[in-house]
Amino acid sequence: MSLELKKRIGTSFFLIILLILMFNYSFLLVILTIIIALISWVEFYALISKIFKKNNLKEKIKRSLAKVFSLIYLSTIVFILITNYELKDYIFFTLLISIFSDIGGLSVGKIFKGKKLTKISPNKTISGSIGSFVISLFLVPIFYYLVPEKFANFYHLLLLALSTSFICQLGDLFISYIKRKAKVKNTGDLLPGHGGILDRIDGMIFAIPIGILIFELLKIIG
Repeated sequence: MSLELKKRIGTSFFLIILLILMFNYSFLLVILTIIIALISWVEFYALISKIFKKNNLKEKIKRSLAKVFSLIYLSTIVFILITNYELKDYIFFTLLISIFSDIGGLSVGKIFKGKKLTKISPNKTISGSIGSFVISLFLVPIFYYLVPEKFANFYHLLLLALSTSFICQLGDLFISYIKRKAKVKNTGDLLPGHGGILDRIDGMIFAIPIGILIFELLKIIG
């Protein structure tokens, strides 16, 4: 196992512990969510500034739109996390799926390698993508048996896990595309083995709202 992979897995488990604390203490959830969102926004805007770095009107408008849209979007994520505390078990499940999806993609991709998934991110492979789905599914029986009053339908939980992993991977590819355009490897260096905060939550910021939407739709379907 490479040193980078060890750092990445170690940081991931640290973040899992942090998530457990956040979802058991509401004041930590509020404070850390705001801090993480602000740092992520700063990192994202730094990427956009590298992409649209000219001072002509067109570039300035693009920078401003990206700045405003990203701020509104991240603020919406913060609002969802803070005001929907009754859905904390489902949000926690979504976040864990994102983490396990990342671990699965990296570890399985490193082991089996194989054909590249896309030109957007040359390090990502088809085997890694499959690994993301498979490792994410490990959480399904855990939540199904440990929290049966919240996750009573096994097939809904399975669908939620697969769809969340898929969205998480798309989010990861989107940020990878932005980084490639900005010609940088990572959005920052705060997290060993991961890079910046945005490198770690790139999939989560898309998985959270869509995961909740899927969950609500599954409730309606029954």
